[in-house]
Amino acid sequence: MSELSEEELAELREYIHEMARKAEDSGTPLAWFEELYRSSEGDDTMIPWSDGEPHPFLVEWNNQTVSHGRALVVGCGLGEDAAYLAQTGWEVTAFDLSTTAVEWASRIHHDQEIEWRVEDLLNLPDEWNGAWDLVLEVHILQAIPLEIRQVAVTKLAPLVAPNGKLVCVGRINLSDEEPDGPPWPLDRQFIESVGYGLTQTDFLIQNRPDDEPEVNRYLAAWESV
Repeated sequence: MSELSEEELAELREYIHEMARKAEDSGTPLAWFEELYRSSEGDDTMIPWSDGEPHPFLVEWNNQTVSHGRALVVGCGLGEDAAYLAQTGWEVTAFDLSTTAVEWASRIHHDQEIEWRVEDLLNLPDEWNGAWDLVLEVHILQAIPLEIRQVAVTKLAPLVAPNGKLVCVGRINLSDEEPDGPPWPLDRQFIESVGYGLTQTDFLIQNRPDDEPEVNRYLAAWESV
């Protein structure tokens, strides 16, 4: 994936913000995801959260766990995290709200045995509840408006199987200021509510070397015991 200049990245962010505002005004606040993937016409530089590599927090976490089994990747985007889990021994199902994203990811990672699905986090199949040894969410909750996020946050923990794990990665808001998104960095209280009913095992906060000084990211993990 080629890199954008700072000016091009700023223009892309404004383009995404404008799409998100229009989608919310039209009463379909998540429609901009499909619009962005479709309008990019296969140019992955238009997908700012995708760099062709699994998230480093996920890699660090996975290197420290001996668990394997059935993994569900929430909002898989172009599939880097799903492909990484498949390569390291997980049996992976990955879904996204965007049909274009799912089709694109399946082409990129055609050599991996991954079940690709178009699904809505707010209305997942009933049989998925309690079915997954790992549920992974990276940068999804922070990308959706508050009114939807408050519903979405209740949907993840019930997916986890007995002795299974939930792992969430995103931006954390360490200031008192209300963020202007997307993305909307999440406060710690909200993040901890994601794993309601589970036992928290990890909470990492870090400013990555390639991030701006004010950007802090978290990995939070829970286990069903």
